[in-house]
Amino acid sequence: MSTQRKQYSAECKARVALEALKGLKTVNELASTSGVHPTQIAHWKHRLHKEMPEIFSARRAKRAHDQEAFQAQLSQQIGQRKVELDWLKTKLDFLPEAQRELIEPEHPQSRIARQGALVGLPRSTYDSQAQGERAENRMLMRWLDKPSTDTPYAGRRRLTAGLRSHGDAVHHTRVARRLRPMGWETMVSQPPAA
Repeated sequence: MSTQRKQYSAECKARVALEALKGLKTVNELASTSGVHPTQIAHWKHRLHKEMPEIFSARRAKRAHDQEAFQAQLSQQIGQRKVELDWLKTKLDFLPEAQRELIEPEHPQSRIARQGALVGLPRSTYDSQAQGERAENRMLMRWLDKPSTDTPYAGRRRLTAGLRSHGDAVHHTRVARRLRPMGWETMVSQPPAA
């Protein structure tokens, strides 16, 4: 079983460190009265001694104010860049081929993936070219075109059986996949007309 770490409030730390800094009691006496380890008290005392001059320093307030102003300026710039990027993405609604032309693969500071994200093109589609249908699939689609137009009530399983009778070993899901781009649907799968 692990023991939970003790956490002390800022007021408690300040009180114990200030008493240690005064030097009226030894660190061991303070440790026994406050229930804090002597090493921890020495650490708090050292930190208080180091940071005490900064409490009264005007430069600290100026630094904090400058830091806040700088963060506000950065937040404004980030917001403005995001709005500009969103606007640009709506204006650059190109086809993937045109988006590929916008990407500069030899750019020294911006990677292809980042450029693709900026123009709305996934990195995986940058290198890929449209493959088209294989010759085997084109032949299958040509063969399927005639029976599907002659008998639109024939489903994919009946067309698959016709292909198998001609000696082609083809599965019915492959036939359905080839018929889908052709815009073919069985008449039975349509909802009844009301």
